[in-house]
Amino acid sequence: MSLSDDTRIQQDVRAWLEENWDPDVSLIDWRNKLADSGWGVPHWPKQWFGREMPVSMMPIIDAEFERIGAVGVAKIGIRMLAAATLLDCANDNQKSRFLRRILTGEDTWCQLFSEPGSGSDLAGATTRADRDGDNWIINGQKVWTTSAHHAEWGLLLARTDWDVSKHQGLSFFVVDMRQDGIEVQPLKQMNGYASFNQVFFTDVPVASENLVSAVGDGWKVAMTTLAHERRTSDALRRWGKVSDRPGRIYDEERAEVATVMEPYKWYPQRAGRIDLIWPRMVETGRMNDPMVRQEVAKLLMLSYTAEWTAQRARAAQAHGRPQGPEGSLGKLASSHLARAAAKVHTLIGSADALLKGSDGATNGVIAEVLLSVPATSIAGGTDEIQRNIISERVLEMPKEPRMDGGAFRDVPKNPARKR
Repeated sequence: MSLSDDTRIQQDVRAWLEENWDPDVSLIDWRNKLADSGWGVPHWPKQWFGREMPVSMMPIIDAEFERIGAVGVAKIGIRMLAAATLLDCANDNQKSRFLRRILTGEDTWCQLFSEPGSGSDLAGATTRADRDGDNWIINGQKVWTTSAHHAEWGLLLARTDWDVSKHQGLSFFVVDMRQDGIEVQPLKQMNGYASFNQVFFTDVPVASENLVSAVGDGWKVAMTTLAHERRTSDALRRWGKVSDRPGRIYDEERAEVATVMEPYKWYPQRAGRIDLIWPRMVETGRMNDPMVRQEVAKLLMLSYTAEWTAQRARAAQAHGRPQGPEGSLGKLASSHLARAAAKVHTLIGSADALLKGSDGATNGVIAEVLLSVPATSIAGGTDEIQRNIISERVLEMPKEPRMDGGAFRDVPKNPARKR
């Protein structure tokens, strides 16, 4: 788009905000108005609350929201992964039922993918969905599910066919998390948080209208979700802020963020907390240590590399290109960056880096960093999986030999875990 188009869009969104923005209305009422206007997600199709603008226009629009202090649509948590998946793969009826309430923040979502025996090997899922008239009956277990304890809806990957290969036998469902037969149990982490859950399904009915895409398309839909997740992996380094301005809408937004973001409190630590390194070097007097300076230099280079990789992913999205390897490259870069940051924190703080609470560096935050960083190499697809994707799809190297072809029911599996 030309510069004149940029200016016109800036003027249009500024005029609309100046006419409609009111910090004393309710948060949901305001977000409904945003959805109706198309300014909440202007890069979405017009039929689904957008204006069909290029993603490259988003910084201009976001700047106008920030200038006036206007609140945007609900984007924190798993919501936008759910929205992106449904926008790409769901039918019109499903989009009508779910998309608006995602944007307004009325519904919270969770992602029901990993299982005790199929984390990195996601296609090996054994949670089953058996057809029963107009319903599917769900039985099985999911783990590492963020926000399951307060989610209204879940994105579920389940097996519907055991007589085809493991990838072909999966289907994708939207599940009401509030119904009987679903038991959610928190998982206590070694960093002291309980951000994840294990979820048990016992004869849970799911209506056929909640099947996303077609039977057997579960792997394709799940890859859409994961591609969006990997593309946004660099966001772990940015912690969302809310305004401290007075007004009803700000009060409600602060309450929303406190609830929805509660499971993510440790995510900045998981990303390495690079922002603390310079103050810690000054505080500890390690600035003149050549070994520390060398590692900090490496860290800064990795930081720039990770940001440039993330920019490549955003540029691909802005130009409407399909999901490519940029997400895997960005995910791998982010985990390398987090581990490098943990190494520097250790060099700066020595043994006290592992002390918790008031006895530890920065009131125990550094200890949280060191305990949390390994998760970056696991969540959303392990580093090993990302390397496989890059080697096969970018470098065109031969695929690893597979030992799990043929009907999935004949593939050896881990024994089921007893509750």
